[in-house]
Amino acid sequence: MICVALPSLAVSTDQGQLTGRGLEGVYHAGRRVLSRCLVRVAGREPLAIRAWMTGADRARFVGTVRTSPQAGPDPDVVVERVRHADGTERITLHSSAPRPLRLPVEVALGADLAPLGAIAAGGAGPELPASVHTLGLRWSGPGGGSSVTAEPPPADALASAGLLRWELEIPPGGSTTVELRVRPDAAGFGAARPVGRTAANPLSAAEASGDDARVTALLRTGVEDLQALLIRDPAQPTDTCLAAGAPWRCGLAPAEALAAARMALPLGTRLAAGTLRTLARTQLRGSGPQSGMIPGPRRDAGAHLPPACTGTEATLLFPALLAEARLWGMPDQETEELLPVAERCLDWLLRAVGDGVYLPDPQPAGPARAETQAHAHRAACLGADLLDACGRPGGTGLREWARTLRVAFRDEFWIEDRSGGRPAAARTPGGRLLPHLGAGAAHLLDTGLLGGGRHADGLLGKAQIEQLARLMGSPVWDSGWGLRSLGAKEAGYNPFGHRTGAVRFHETAVAVAGLAVAGHEKEAAALLRGLLAAAEAFGYRLPEMCAGEQRTDASVPLAHPAACRPAATAAAAGVLLLTALVGIRPDAPARTITLRPLRGAPLGEIALTGLRVAAAPFSMRVNRLGLAMVEEAADGLRLGS
Repeated sequence: MICVALPSLAVSTDQGQLTGRGLEGVYHAGRRVLSRCLVRVAGREPLAIRAWMTGADRARFVGTVRTSPQAGPDPDVVVERVRHADGTERITLHSSAPRPLRLPVEVALGADLAPLGAIAAGGAGPELPASVHTLGLRWSGPGGGSSVTAEPPPADALASAGLLRWELEIPPGGSTTVELRVRPDAAGFGAARPVGRTAANPLSAAEASGDDARVTALLRTGVEDLQALLIRDPAQPTDTCLAAGAPWRCGLAPAEALAAARMALPLGTRLAAGTLRTLARTQLRGSGPQSGMIPGPRRDAGAHLPPACTGTEATLLFPALLAEARLWGMPDQETEELLPVAERCLDWLLRAVGDGVYLPDPQPAGPARAETQAHAHRAACLGADLLDACGRPGGTGLREWARTLRVAFRDEFWIEDRSGGRPAAARTPGGRLLPHLGAGAAHLLDTGLLGGGRHADGLLGKAQIEQLARLMGSPVWDSGWGLRSLGAKEAGYNPFGHRTGAVRFHETAVAVAGLAVAGHEKEAAALLRGLLAAAEAFGYRLPEMCAGEQRTDASVPLAHPAACRPAATAAAAGVLLLTALVGIRPDAPARTITLRPLRGAPLGEIALTGLRVAAAPFSMRVNRLGLAMVEEAADGLRLGS
C-alpha cells in the first residue's frame, strides 16, 4: 500500500505496522526517514482487521485489541490508524468497554536514513541510534536527519529503545487520539511541499458519472494519482511535471512525462506547459549530430530488439505535445515561447533521417522500429501544422517526408501471410523484417490531432488498419485485460515479461483511442471493457503493467512485481480512455470543438465535468443512443462538424 505525495511516500503492508522489513517505511526525497513504527496497546499489537486506501496520499488501517480477560472473546478497543504520505499518522483508540479504561500505549520508532535504491537492492544498513528530541525522537546521519514529534507529548521517551509511551484514559464509549509527525531535516533532504496540495497544482478536478459506476472511480483515482506524482523542476520550481511512478521511479523520465502530459490534456494545458519548459532546459545544443535532442536513457526492448532510446521518443513527443496543447487551449504566449525548441526537435528529425526514409533507433545504426516511425510521422504531421499555424517555415519539408514515409512504410513494413498479414515490429539496417507482434503497434493507430478536429493520415492503409484491428481483437494479442506487449504465440513469450508479454495499460489505452478514431468501435469497446475490468480489480489504481495471462471468469489480473503503482502513464490512461469514448476533438484557436463519441455507447450514458478546453471549464454528456450534448463550454466555442 503506497501513499504518494511526492517528494514523500509511505510504503506499508495491510497490517498497518511499519516493521522496517523490505520497503516498509516513510520516504522523503528518496531516503527512508522512518523505517519502523510499531504500536502496542496494553502490551499487545492490534489484530489487523482491514486496510484500504482513502486517497492517493493516505491509507486507513483498522485493528482491535481485547484489553480485559473478563470481556470474553469480544474486543473492546478499536485501533484506527490513518497514515499520510509525509509520515503524519493519527492513531485513534475507540473504547466500547462499559467502564473507563486507562491503557498504556507504546510506539516503537526507528530510522536508518537509507536511500531507496540501497533498500531495494537489499543493502540498507542498521537503524541509527535515536536521541530525545522536543516532544519525540530524532535520528542523525551523514547528510541529513529526521525526527518524530507527538501530540499529546509522550509521558516517557526512551532513546535507547526508540520508544514513546503514554498512559491514555478513555471514558466508556469514548475515544482518544495520538498524532505523530515525521519531519525530515530540511538541510539534508529538502523541504519541498507536494505540488498536488498547493495552488501550483496544474490539473483540473474533472469528474465522470454515468450508467457504469466504474468510470467515476477510474477518473477520480487517475486524477488523484497524477496529482500525487507531480514534481517541481529544481531549476524553476514554478514549472511542474510528472514523475514516472512510485516507488521505483520518483524522478523525471522525459518520454513518460511527455506521454502522460499528452494524455492528460483534457485536464488543462498547464501540466503540458510545465513539462515542455522543464524538458526544454535539457535540450542538447551545439552543432553535433545530437543537437536538438531531448536526452533520455536507454530502455530495454526485450529479446528481439536492442534497447531503444527514450531520448528519441521524447524528442518526437515534444513538438507533438506542443501542437496538441495549442489545440486544447494553451495560450499563444506559451506556444511562441516553446516553438523554437520544437523547431530544433523537428530539425533533428530531418537530419537524423538524412537521405533515407526511416528513422533508426538508437542512432545512428539501430533498427528502424515501427513504433519509432509512428512517433516520427506524428511529430512531422503535427509539427508541420504547428509551424504553418504560427507562420514559421519548414512545414512543407516535413509534410513531404511524412508522405514519403507513408508510401514506403505501407509497402516495406507489411508482412503478408495467409491470415491477412501484419506490420513488422522493426526493419534491420540490412532490410530484414522482424515479424513479432507486440503492443507497440498500437502507436501505428495514434496519428495525432490536427487543427479543425482532423486527424493526420496514418502510416497504414485502410485495409492494413482493418487487419491490425482484427489482430488486436484476437486472444493471441488481447489478454482480456489489455494488449500483450508480445503475442502469446510469439517466440520468447513470457506473461510477466515487461516487453515480452506483460500488459502495459498505456499502450492499450492508445489502441482504444486509435481504433475509435479509425472507426473500429467493436474492437475498441472490447479493449475498453477489459481495461476497465482490470482497473476495478486493482482498486482503480492501475499499475504500470500486469501479467499477460488470459482472462477467465475466475481469474484476476496479476500486477508485475516490478511495476510502479501509481504510474504516470497508467493513471493518465484513464483520462485518455474516457475522452476517447466521448470523442472530444478541440481546436481552441479556431474556437471550435468536434464531438464524435462511440456510436454504440458501450458503457451506456456517460457525463464528464470539469474538463478544460480553451482555458475554460468544459462539461458534456453522451446518452445511451451515442448522442453527445455540451453542458458547459467557453464563451464563443462552437460545435464543429
